[in-house]
Amino acid sequence: MAAFQLFTDGACSGNPGPGGWAFIVRGDGLRHDREESGGELDTTNNRMELLAVIRGLESISGGSSVRLVSDSEYVIKGLSEWLDGWKARGWKTAAKKPVKNDDLWRRLDELRSLHHIDPHWIRGHDQHPENTRCDAMAVAAIDRLRRTGFGQRA
Repeated sequence: MAAFQLFTDGACSGNPGPGGWAFIVRGDGLRHDREESGGELDTTNNRMELLAVIRGLESISGGSSVRLVSDSEYVIKGLSEWLDGWKARGWKTAAKKPVKNDDLWRRLDELRSLHHIDPHWIRGHDQHPENTRCDAMAVAAIDRLRRTGFGQRA
């Protein structure tokens, strides 16, 4: 089983507002780290955090072991504590309300079936080099989006 580290971050200018996501993949068979970022014009911070993880996992071949490193408690707790319960309740929270961002959580659940994901939370803006890099890329994606009006990947 190939092993990878996936570092992710999302950012939003206003919430909602223009947002950016970014990831770094490091691991087996890669000669260099893979970095990617992109954005959306009207989104939320939580959506960008989720999209960073989704895009990162989509860039890794299936059947891999992935150590996910994120500063998003929403993403980490969602993967490690909440997701199975949401599914069992038909995509409802414990309070019987619809799960927010269920389109992205459903996609993340699909990807979770392809990879072994080991989620790790880190404190944001705490001198973690890959987290700092992902944050800078996500913010740069917002800046590109404002200049061009397009949420393309970079």
